[in-house]
Amino acid sequence: MRKKGSRKPKIIVVMPAFNAEKTLLATYKDLPKGLVDEVILVDDGSTDKTVKIAKHLGIKVFVHPNNLGYGGNQKTCYWEALKKKPNIVVMVHPDYQYDSSLTGELVRPILEGRYDMMFGNRIRTRGEVLKGGMPPIKYFLNRIYAILENIILGANFSEYFSGFRAYSRRVLERIPFQRFSDDFVFDQEFMISAWTAGFRIGEIPIPVRYFSQASSINFTAGVKYLLETILILIRYLLFKWGISRDKIFV
Repeated sequence: MRKKGSRKPKIIVVMPAFNAEKTLLATYKDLPKGLVDEVILVDDGSTDKTVKIAKHLGIKVFVHPNNLGYGGNQKTCYWEALKKKPNIVVMVHPDYQYDSSLTGELVRPILEGRYDMMFGNRIRTRGEVLKGGMPPIKYFLNRIYAILENIILGANFSEYFSGFRAYSRRVLERIPFQRFSDDFVFDQEFMISAWTAGFRIGEIPIPVRYFSQASSINFTAGVKYLLETILILIRYLLFKWGISRDKIFV
């Protein structure tokens, strides 16, 4: 991963957190020792002990006094991470749905110069996904949406809803993420904006972990998320066809 005699790359992990007291410790402990230089947690108005636990673990904590939303949380994550001049920033949800022990595998293609952005892909086989606890309706919606977005973008990704991602600093410095939504659709805006900008995006397989203590988007928010995601794809097509000039696309 690193040439002999070269300086160790600076890797920062950011965790957008909301009421993650039951899963934060496990997520943090799984991070590879010696790989990550610093962990930053942004708490989005939790009402539990997330902040107390994070500080006890020695994690750098930033607190939103009010809940800004999932996208608003990530904006603070990346803004604070960029101040540290990292080579790579890894985003992982602290709800333990994603195997943070695979951080090394996630960042390797970026360190080797093969990709600019990476994400963990949970969708390998239907049996594996359902055995891992993902609700069938979420699996099928995930698959349908992936097919639709792949056709529109001309890509071939297995999923688009992963909460385990890695970015080179160049991506975060160029993509106008501060213009994105403060809601869940932030991830899709980032993905499509990065694709439009010509950044190389890759994926690695990761296990599926759904369980009672992990956070989960509710039905109403889920429907809103899907509708907003479809709207982003429409905006992308209008931009691609030269009909509109959209500020979220570079």
